[in-house]
Amino acid sequence: MKAGQAIIELNDVKLKRGSRKTLDVSHFEIHSGENVAVIGANGVGKSTLLQVIACLLRPGEGQVCVRGHVVGEDISAIKARRRMAMVLQRPYLLDATVFDNVAVGLKMRRVPEDEMRDRVDEALALFGIEHLANRHGRSLSGGESQRVSLARALVLEPELLLLDEPMSSLDVPTRMALLTELGRIIEKTQVTTVFVTHDVTEIPFLADRTVIMDGGKIVADGPVREVLRQEMRGALSQLAGATNWLLTEDGERSDVAVFVSDSTC
Repeated sequence: MKAGQAIIELNDVKLKRGSRKTLDVSHFEIHSGENVAVIGANGVGKSTLLQVIACLLRPGEGQVCVRGHVVGEDISAIKARRRMAMVLQRPYLLDATVFDNVAVGLKMRRVPEDEMRDRVDEALALFGIEHLANRHGRSLSGGESQRVSLARALVLEPELLLLDEPMSSLDVPTRMALLTELGRIIEKTQVTTVFVTHDVTEIPFLADRTVIMDGGKIVADGPVREVLRQEMRGALSQLAGATNWLLTEDGERSDVAVFVSDSTC
């Protein structure tokens, strides 16, 4: 854990839906510069955790703090959300041009026209889609649409970027290309990131810290290479049939992680 004040801190957070407890987190922090992958099977509370962090869901118990300010007491949920940007599984683009889709958040924040144009142009260039600026958002491929959605988030210059399985609807070649590209962009911009996924093969591209969830609880939390080593392998095997990860000799993540399932052994 890094020293200094956390961007986000959860303390004794509990959330129920009906009689079912969907989230039960005693303590969780995210510090500036961290890239955190949250992994687990479907229905274990990953997206719920992300929505609580994003101040879209209010927990039944406990506190969510943003830069030391308690949401709902010291800072409103709306002001807290303005520090963040979120990308969902599907892009949900507006019925407008790519430029206007990327610019929508800046327009809502009344950013001056010249600054807005410069920032949108820069965001489009970052994802290599400046040539699509005048294309209609609804005419794009899946990969292009998700690049627009990511550019729309990063153009806001958020303190915290929240990614809720943004690659899950893409075909494998497009997903691998975009994961590699996004990993380089995160490293370049130094944006703090929380990345929810159920696919362990995506972790090394975007994360340096991994959180495993089960039953609404955080059951493991640590650096990627520690989580992927022997002490965590059993938990990962239950999630995705994992039996081994092929890493570089020094244990660091490589550009392409090789995942070996039970069926191939």
